[in-house]
Amino acid sequence: MDIKAFTQLVLPTQGRLFRLAKLFLRNREEAEDTLQEVLLKLWTNRQQLESYQSVEAFAVQMTRNLCLDKLKSKAYQTTTEDADLHDVDAESISPYQQTELADSAALMRQLMEALPEQQKLILHLRDVEEYSFEEIEQVTGLNINNIRVILSRARKEVRDGYLKANNYESRY
Repeated sequence: MDIKAFTQLVLPTQGRLFRLAKLFLRNREEAEDTLQEVLLKLWTNRQQLESYQSVEAFAVQMTRNLCLDKLKSKAYQTTTEDADLHDVDAESISPYQQTELADSAALMRQLMEALPEQQKLILHLRDVEEYSFEEIEQVTGLNINNIRVILSRARKEVRDGYLKANNYESRY
């Protein structure tokens, strides 16, 4: 595989790989380092990439494994960053709304972090990265029916936790 083919095949996935790494590591610098490591490994082994059915699925799996290895290592210390509100124009909403949005985002992150690894991964791939069920099947090795069940359970767990935390369930 030459540099042009590598650039066309692998580099478009780096945004997704970065977001996945950041989901696991919760630290921008660590996620950037992990992405760089994955891209370097992919470049080093570029001749074998053509044998994979989906290079993106392979890269996602590699990123996931590297993140899990880093989390397991004793040298890694978790740090959390404040909620980013890039999608919201800070001048158009009140400070109360900004605080409410930040609290909701923090609660959602906390609820997602509490999920088992498999549910967290599938929920992230489907709802954040918008992977198709077939792509998730390639990444995880699970069949589509299992993916649907796991996704449904993860969504229910997050929804129930959110409603409970905000006392919405007592109103109905």
